[in-house]
Amino acid sequence: MSLLHIILVAVIQGITEFLPISSSGHLILLPNLTGLQDQGQAIDVAVHVGTLGAVVLFFWSDVRAAVVGLPRLLTGRIDTPGARLAFLLIIATIPVILAGLLLKITGLDDAMRSIAVIGWTMLGFGLVLWWADKTGKTTKSDSDWTLRDAVIMGLWQAVALIPGTSRSGITITSARYLGYNRHDAAKLAMLMSIPTILASGTLLGIEVVGQADMATARDGVIAAVFSFIAALVALGLMMRLLRTVSFLPYVVYRVALGLVLLLIAYT
Repeated sequence: MSLLHIILVAVIQGITEFLPISSSGHLILLPNLTGLQDQGQAIDVAVHVGTLGAVVLFFWSDVRAAVVGLPRLLTGRIDTPGARLAFLLIIATIPVILAGLLLKITGLDDAMRSIAVIGWTMLGFGLVLWWADKTGKTTKSDSDWTLRDAVIMGLWQAVALIPGTSRSGITITSARYLGYNRHDAAKLAMLMSIPTILASGTLLGIEVVGQADMATARDGVIAAVFSFIAALVALGLMMRLLRTVSFLPYVVYRVALGLVLLLIAYT
């Protein structure tokens, strides 16, 4: 891969991982629409590491609380905010792990990587986000997160395994539907991304272990650095804007891109 290609993949991953517009959809579209070669699993692992680092740094106080609370959780005690957060994040991650394993075993994950599928999910789930954001109440904050809400958001997150759905987009949609304000709906979605990215990155990492050489390692470092920077910038801008702006700009982008992709797919 050329340096420009690596940076392009890293920046696309970094920007789209946390915005509700689907990182997987954009990365699948890149080779399909440009003719560039697929970046491969080693680069996938690297950009996941970069985005994981960005979200951990951005929400460090919450991450630290969950990590500190994890030992208490392992002893059966959920008596601190950190232990409670760790518990709810684990619960919310179980559905997507189980669904991901099922898709991997059956081979359906590869079958869904088409422009038509991405076009429909971009359009459809973009409209669902608009509906949830428009009709959802704003009575809950992140401190109101319950076991019931974690399970519901976890089930919605599993739907994001369909390319073009957007993991952040579908979890934000579910949080808005449940009544969380925009900023905290996004915050919960971002925190949920940490164990999910960690699980998917570990799975991909296991598959590429032993295959990497010095050139691949160098490319991976470059990809991780650029995806980290892009993700950190995108996260900061989105979280700041959500205090005054709705999710409508992302909906408009999703609908427009979805319609273009469907036009390409069926003509």
